[in-house]
Amino acid sequence: MRLNVRRAALALASVMLAAGLAFTGAMADEIKTVEPGKLNIAMNGDMPMTQLKDGQLSGTDGELMVYVAKKLGLEPVVHQMDWAAEIEATKQGKVDIMHGAMGWIEPRTKIMNLTDPIYYFGTLLAQKDSNNFHSFADMKGHSVGTVTGFTLVPELKTVDGIGEVKLYDTSDGVLQDLVAGRLDMAILDPPLVQWGIVNHPEWKIKQVPLDPEPDKYPIMSTKYSVIFGVNKQEPELAAAISKIIAEDIWPNCINVKTMAKYGMGDKAWFVPPAKDPRIGVDREKDYTSRTAPASCFQ
Repeated sequence: MRLNVRRAALALASVMLAAGLAFTGAMADEIKTVEPGKLNIAMNGDMPMTQLKDGQLSGTDGELMVYVAKKLGLEPVVHQMDWAAEIEATKQGKVDIMHGAMGWIEPRTKIMNLTDPIYYFGTLLAQKDSNNFHSFADMKGHSVGTVTGFTLVPELKTVDGIGEVKLYDTSDGVLQDLVAGRLDMAILDPPLVQWGIVNHPEWKIKQVPLDPEPDKYPIMSTKYSVIFGVNKQEPELAAAISKIIAEDIWPNCINVKTMAKYGMGDKAWFVPPAKDPRIGVDREKDYTSRTAPASCFQ
């Protein structure tokens, strides 16, 4: 009896595997991409989110992108460029998708299809260890650096009394000036700064959460959903990716395990904002913000 049950289970598993492979192949055939059978991906190479090493895309976001591509039966084709160019390439349909600690904001829904989130983070102020900047008031008379094309740039320029907003093409340029003392503080992707703090203690920098003022500065006061941005002409691709994120990556702790490989497995990265701003915008009213099961952290 046990042998028969086992054989039946194995037979069922084989059928399910075959069906799954067939489903993946069908998805690859049905989903429209810039090049049939391929997923053209834009990234800027900022670690720990993305990097191209030995011809392979990796990093916290990069590994999840590769995971999704394989699930869809698509070959990843990676294009490295600066952040502003990523946005334009995706907007113009030169690539299928962009990524790298990309935060959800409503204006982006007008030019791209935005997937379900893979993790979350708020705004932090990177600064020298000797400082304790933590508020918008602390920006008065001080220089703040960030990257051209980042979501917060227009709002940052409106901060009362801010000394100077310095824009850079790359995060590396911002960090170099922060470490050298040419910037008082910087606003960058928190995973990138954390990566630098861990790997370069000689920089003597830290990052501190920015005290929110949502009435005056809603963008910099929110907790971002980190998503993938998909070519507006490829809604089926965006929907298929969101399905994998919601039904596989979150419940099976794939994102938690991937982030943990880069020193970011803490639960804080996987807790959604108290009020998800995308509900009623590009998600239905019954949408539930993605969260990781408690078992992911045991």
